[in-house]
Amino acid sequence: MEEYFLIIIRTLFLYFLIIFIFRIMGKREIGELSILDLVVFIMIAEMAVMAIEQPKDPIIHTLLPMGVIVTIQIVFAWISLRSKPFRELLDGTPSVIIHKGKIDDKVMKKQRYNYDDLLLQLREKDIFNLADVEFAILEPSGKLSVLKKDDEEEASQSLTLPLILDGEVQTTHLDMIGKTAFWLRKELRDRGFKNIQEISFCSFQNGQFYVDEKNH
Repeated sequence: MEEYFLIIIRTLFLYFLIIFIFRIMGKREIGELSILDLVVFIMIAEMAVMAIEQPKDPIIHTLLPMGVIVTIQIVFAWISLRSKPFRELLDGTPSVIIHKGKIDDKVMKKQRYNYDDLLLQLREKDIFNLADVEFAILEPSGKLSVLKKDDEEEASQSLTLPLILDGEVQTTHLDMIGKTAFWLRKELRDRGFKNIQEISFCSFQNGQFYVDEKNH
């Protein structure tokens, strides 16, 4: 009886502890989890199960590794906010699978992404003909973002595409709206932004620029 009571107490304690841990790790949809988040979630879940199944084992044997993992995740998240290369190393980068109606086989092979995967995700978006696709971007989360040919002009006016992230020009997004890096630099200089590296975020929508400079 005492063992059952201990199992119940541990279960409740770990339940609320894991909720607290996930809260401090930040808000993100399940489908948007990075590899790092997924590994942390799996390891914490496994530790919690072992702690419940072994009630005689000291709870510190579970809390200590949990604390180490959460600390690592928080430190990595902090570094990711300040380093784009480190963020790309952990989370990956979007891959353009279809560019201006042409499928990039090299990118597909690099991502171990086959035509069955592509056709399946297109069907999930009610697209049954590859010829209808102007751009298809495989996101780090595994989701496929699609821009149809008949929606290209409308989408270029309605979608917010970052042209600069953390001081780096996003050439893929410039290609999607039919602009060049030279055009972007000129437009920004005309608006008083001479150093692109000092810009944390820049987008172009409905003929208007939104520019956010880095805080110092």
